[in-house]
Amino acid sequence: MSGADAAPADRDPGLQPERTRLAWRRTTLSSTVVAVLAARTALHGGATPVSVLAAALCCVLWLAFLRIAHRRIGTLAAAHRPRALTPAHAVAAGLCTLALAVCGAFLVL
Repeated sequence: MSGADAAPADRDPGLQPERTRLAWRRTTLSSTVVAVLAARTALHGGATPVSVLAAALCCVLWLAFLRIAHRRIGTLAAAHRPRALTPAHAVAAGLCTLALAVCGAFLVL
């Protein structure tokens, strides 16, 4: 039986769930750094209402991403064969990451 004929149930995930879990943790750490730096930038050198609002938005986006990542990390750790990431969660994580980057860039510029 060739590899192309094998059923998907025969697939051995190996360490892939662990690598994915570590990737989620790294991304969470990166977003934490962005949120902290955004807050520092907003409050350093005179805080304007716009900069405080952008920093607050960064913090809210960070919390949203943290919730998504925590759920995914728990799913990956709990099961031998974790279920696939739903498209809604993937889109939400991507949008949180993108919006966090945009808010951080806004504060720097």
